[in-house]
Amino acid sequence: MDVLGTGPDRAPGGRAVDRPVADGPAVDGGRSAAGRPVVRFVALGDSLTEGVGDPVAGGLRGWAAVLARSLAPEGQDVEFTNLAASGALTTDLTTRQLPAALALRPAVAAVVVGGNDTLRAGFDIRRTALELDSTLGELSAHGAVLLTACLPDPGTLLRLPAPLARPLARRMRAVNTVVHALSTRHRAVHLHLADLPWCARRHLLSADRLHPSAEGHHLIAHRFHARLASVGHPLGPPPATAPAEAPPGRAADLWWMATRGTRWVAARSADLLPGLLALAAVEGAARLRGASGRHDEQMARATAQALASLG
Repeated sequence: MDVLGTGPDRAPGGRAVDRPVADGPAVDGGRSAAGRPVVRFVALGDSLTEGVGDPVAGGLRGWAAVLARSLAPEGQDVEFTNLAASGALTTDLTTRQLPAALALRPAVAAVVVGGNDTLRAGFDIRRTALELDSTLGELSAHGAVLLTACLPDPGTLLRLPAPLARPLARRMRAVNTVVHALSTRHRAVHLHLADLPWCARRHLLSADRLHPSAEGHHLIAHRFHARLASVGHPLGPPPATAPAEAPPGRAADLWWMATRGTRWVAARSADLLPGLLALAAVEGAARLRGASGRHDEQMARATAQALASLG
């Protein structure tokens, strides 16, 4: 089985495909140059799916590229395209990534997004629900098997102080509630990514404590493979639970934070911090009045209304 890489990130060992995507039903995706059936796999999302935390020679790898190598049974090839981009919001899926994904007619499509929505001052759970529903609905209507995941709470991963962590946790619960509901609605293969032992097993996290390490990415790929197998999806052998390469040392982690990680945090902070500090101030005032639970109730109500508005 070969992995035919397309898009900005190519699966390790794969080769670029410059030819047009062949016509044919999404279930088999046409045939490769060697004449074997091809399974087209497209990944949509943000930095998690882009592969941040799993650098390899030539760029990033990430869980989707690792999973791609195990998506086809013996005698078939996989054509993998990674459309995910760091910083992407759910609105970026419908406006940028979804049209490109539909043009590729994928048999399998991963949609893992929502964390960046919680890190924005203008967070709106109704908008998040609408964009996700639109993306999942379009991909499902075109015959793709959907992969979705709920996400861990960024405040917990970063060990933020409670006044800052609490509003982020509230938002993340809302996003995960939406993802759970829409995964059922669109019959997606869903991974409870938030429940993996990120904080208990520190080596699963990269230097920035917000993205998986190479081993964390492999764990995600392995768990998605297991979920697909549990629903009877035809597959190749499962991916390894850990990368073949030795993990980066402390010096490599510090270099990444200095050259890339700091820029990533700064880009998020420019938008997030003013709003988050304002939320923390409101949270603190509410706790002094003994009314902090009201914010949880308001978010839960807004989430329920957002899902109800989808019809």
